Amino acid sequence: MVTADLVIGNIGQLVTGEPSLGEGPLGVVEGAAVAAFDGRIVWVGREADLDVHVAAGPARPRMDRIDARGAVALPGFVDSHTHLIFAGSREQEYALRARGASYQEIAAAGGGILSTVVATRAASLDELINLAMPRLRAALAHGTTTMEIKSGYGLATADEIKMLECARRLEELQPVEIHPTFCGAHEVPPAYRGRSDAYVDLVIDEMLPAVAERKLARYIDVFCEEGVFSVDQARRILESGARWGLRAKFHADEFVTLGGAELAAEVRALSADHLLRARVEGVAKMKEAGVTATLLPGTAFFLGLPYAPARRFLESGVRMALASDFNPGTCMGLNLQLVMTMAVSQMKMSPEEALLGVTLHGAWAMGLESEVGSLTPGKQCDLLLCDVPNWRYLSYSYGVNHVSRVIKRGVLVYP
Repeated sequence: MVTADLVIGNIGQLVTGEPSLGEGPLGVVEGAAVAAFDGRIVWVGREADLDVHVAAGPARPRMDRIDARGAVALPGFVDSHTHLIFAGSREQEYALRARGASYQEIAAAGGGILSTVVATRAASLDELINLAMPRLRAALAHGTTTMEIKSGYGLATADEIKMLECARRLEELQPVEIHPTFCGAHEVPPAYRGRSDAYVDLVIDEMLPAVAERKLARYIDVFCEEGVFSVDQARRILESGARWGLRAKFHADEFVTLGGAELAAEVRALSADHLLRARVEGVAKMKEAGVTATLLPGTAFFLGLPYAPARRFLESGVRMALASDFNPGTCMGLNLQLVMTMAVSQMKMSPEEALLGVTLHGAWAMGLESEVGSLTPGKQCDLLLCDVPNWRYLSYSYGVNHVSRVIKRGVLVYP
């Protein structure tokens, strides 16, 4: 018998994400209930068995109850790759791409990341918070309960710190759990054009210590791409981050095959992200090193690029996460339900693989697999209630929000 202070009952179908707890690879339980204590799950199973296993404790003689009203219950979504904090917008670039301009051509003309850098540098901390809050509310409404957020639109020490301080403030102001990434090597700023090694020195010698000493980031990222940062430069940055205790999660092989997947295996990154041009052999090395492959189909969709070869990667045995890549230039979308639809329809992932991609495998991509991503005893009670006939309906029926209620750490936080 376990003690609980919350029971979520009358669940039509529960997706635990743990095969041993139910049917199939997702551990599905019909007619289910979830019990939690102090924000963590203590029991999941058939509601008919609830009273045999769960009771209120002496400190809380009555359990709070949430009636799921027959809804489908899922783990809260984990968005493991976002650029949520920024000022300005780039809808004009969207129109240019429709006329045939490439990402690289737009960047060379002064658009792209650097245009967002100008706007973000000009914004105050409070302005960035006010811009980010509605985005977080939208993500929460669509089921995201845990999110990685990168810096990278500052490209100067004070501005990178401002962005990371914004992430810290956002964590305090609203219920989505935020884990920040220092991404000072997102682009080479104009002052260092043609001197990228000198900028790498600045990132390593000045920015990293300032960020780490303030404990503003959990991860480190670098845009390892032709015309931005080479594999050797990325290695220097990621290894320096590791010395400061920051885990590597980085942009790899998005536009050109550079060997980013192989580098991810070499430095034992938590994840390598994008991978549209990664070699299958490199992804196989990632699998051997325990690196998660994070695919971002929303970006390929938005840019009109070929999608990552998910099936070939999955056949290598690599763990695969899905994330939004929400950012102002190449993916202005936070809806992970839609990301699942893209993964199934465009990358031929199974509905099971897609759902794991935005839950448990997203947690693995952030090193949070023991905390979130599945509805198993000991983890946070992060749970979505969806008004759908069954869990497969989520990726099948697209363009609408199927999430009706969101519970984070045992508290109803949406609506």
